[in-house]
Amino acid sequence: MADTVEMRTLGKSGLKVSAIGLGCMSMSGVYGDSDDKESTAIIHHAIDKGINFIDTADIYGNGHNEELVGKAIKDRRQKVVLATKFGNVIGKGVVDGRPEYVASACDASLKRLGIDTIDLYYQHRVDPNVPIEETVGAMAKLVEQGKVRALGLSEAHPDTIRRAAKVHPIAALQTEYSLLYRDAAEDTLKTTRELGTSFVAYSPLGRGILTGATKSLDEIGKNDRRNIHPRYQGENFTRNRKLVEKIEAIAAEKQVKPSQLVLAWVLAQGKDIVPIPGTKRMERFDENRGALSVKLSPDDIARLNAAVPPGAAAGERYPTEMLKKVQV
Repeated sequence: MADTVEMRTLGKSGLKVSAIGLGCMSMSGVYGDSDDKESTAIIHHAIDKGINFIDTADIYGNGHNEELVGKAIKDRRQKVVLATKFGNVIGKGVVDGRPEYVASACDASLKRLGIDTIDLYYQHRVDPNVPIEETVGAMAKLVEQGKVRALGLSEAHPDTIRRAAKVHPIAALQTEYSLLYRDAAEDTLKTTRELGTSFVAYSPLGRGILTGATKSLDEIGKNDRRNIHPRYQGENFTRNRKLVEKIEAIAAEKQVKPSQLVLAWVLAQGKDIVPIPGTKRMERFDENRGALSVKLSPDDIARLNAAVPPGAAAGERYPTEMLKKVQV
């Protein structure tokens, strides 16, 4: 029997998800080598522990991640609210939001996942060359066809979200949000709340930096994407580590892990927010799930806000070329 955890509803979709989800991107080699057997065990363990919100995308591992997740949930599909994404074209390095691409991408994802219906289907990145109304119109047809239950957008500008919502209800907007990255995210939150759209926070641990686990850049493996991430570069990393040290001090006082403290901070920002920390290690999953038991007082939240105020992070949140594809 699965453990009982707090549930949160995605927008007006009726989909009820665990207050913390499981991001699966790192299970497909993005942050260095990963192991399918271990990844499958983590997904099974997550479901057993009441975490029902599983997040993947067609671009993760160029299709590998969807295949991995699909096999892992095959015998427990009814226990999972499954989210996947399209838009970043596999092997092309471009974004495609054309209606015909939407239809073909969905069929390809359904096949890799081995399922009949995707619970939450996101446009991973907005195509600046295709009106959002056309893309979302094509996504809405997938709902009519029974291939998708609810629609989402990822890294969309507030104006884009409003335009999309006029075509079809947007159940969730997924964007980076953590103590380390707040400015644009909190601006976007005003729009999602106005529309009744949930906010799914990816990288709520700042791509691991907020866990305090990485004390030196020498600890990052050569195949790890963080090697090109601006916040992990030289002086930026040094400055960000100083911010993390403040978090570590508060976590020590409360006798919790830094990761649990910062996830609890995200959870405390509103019932409409669902963080989806990713991991490829069982012990990290258990640590992250433990955040559900961490209660923060108004004073705790104020101290964390003061320790890492908006705009305090050193370095952009993506390398220059990747940054062009966010908040479109």
